[in-house]
Amino acid sequence: MQTLNVDLGDRSYPIYIGEDLLTQPELLRQHIQGRQVLVVTNETIAPLYLEQVRQSLAGLQYSEVILPDGEQHKTLGVLSRIYDQLLIDKHNRTTTLIALGGGVVGDMTGYAAASYQRGVNFIQIPTTLLSQVDSSVGGKTGVNHPLGKNMIGAFHQPQCVIADTNSLLTLPARELSAGIAEVIKYGLICDAPFYSWLQENMAGLVQCDKPLLAEAILRSCENKAKVVASDERESGIRAILNLGHTFGHAIETAQGYGNWLHGEAVAVGMLLAADLSARMGWLQSADVLSIKGLLEQANLPVVPPTMSCEQFLSLMAVDKKVLDGRLRLVLLKSMGEAIITSEVSEADVRATLVTSGVA
Repeated sequence: MQTLNVDLGDRSYPIYIGEDLLTQPELLRQHIQGRQVLVVTNETIAPLYLEQVRQSLAGLQYSEVILPDGEQHKTLGVLSRIYDQLLIDKHNRTTTLIALGGGVVGDMTGYAAASYQRGVNFIQIPTTLLSQVDSSVGGKTGVNHPLGKNMIGAFHQPQCVIADTNSLLTLPARELSAGIAEVIKYGLICDAPFYSWLQENMAGLVQCDKPLLAEAILRSCENKAKVVASDERESGIRAILNLGHTFGHAIETAQGYGNWLHGEAVAVGMLLAADLSARMGWLQSADVLSIKGLLEQANLPVVPPTMSCEQFLSLMAVDKKVLDGRLRLVLLKSMGEAIITSEVSEADVRATLVTSGVA
């Protein structure tokens, strides 16, 4: 087992990465302060891992909520099921919520914990690659709105993150690839040597090679932990973690949540951001082709879905990074160095969209 620390002063917490962590009850129990726990999972994950977690929590006042699976269920309406169970079972401020699942479960459980009785503890047990390398780390929580992804939420840090790499063995290939998109992101924004490592090892990652996956998760979490520690609430540099996300969120919103996986939309978004970076004179065309090739190796899409330029731009304008009416984008100054800028013209954004096949 590898242990990383997210350094946030009195809100610091460990990330545990390794095999068979769900079979180690003490790992989970040491981070539960009260006698009440509520586990939130979904219909896909519950048959696979819920019983192991139940056994680890024997002797506590235990509750559970099993949500429908999928991004389309990441709504205020479905979120209310968590509040309902907390209230029915009379959970108080010493309760601990446990998120057992992917990014949707983690985001919703975290937001419930942030808002129930104005804030209670929670623990992340991510079971997808995307959630292990990205969404479970950093304290971003929330739900979607029909007009915009993750527009309702809060910053609320977990007590710990337990990433059992064995859970990835039951992950569908499409979900694995979606997670690899976020792994590639770290190489692009702040770790050029890691990007080179990914070029050398992508074939093994796609084949679910356990040592390679463990290394990719560790490197990704190290990079994210550093960025989060320097800017917990995204007032500055943390926004680089959103490379490709402004484009990607527009795709997800347009297509209907769940039709494109988050990582798939981010993959296309990163390629669009790379093309735009080349238009700004920062990347070479060979860099853009390299990124495209690596995404294709990971079995990720590289072409946006059918939608108009106007729709794309309109949805991009409903973005948390928009400030005073100006769209801020995360682009690449070079391979391994991201930049946050408001200086990109709409004409250049349009040119990137049209070149990519957007009408």
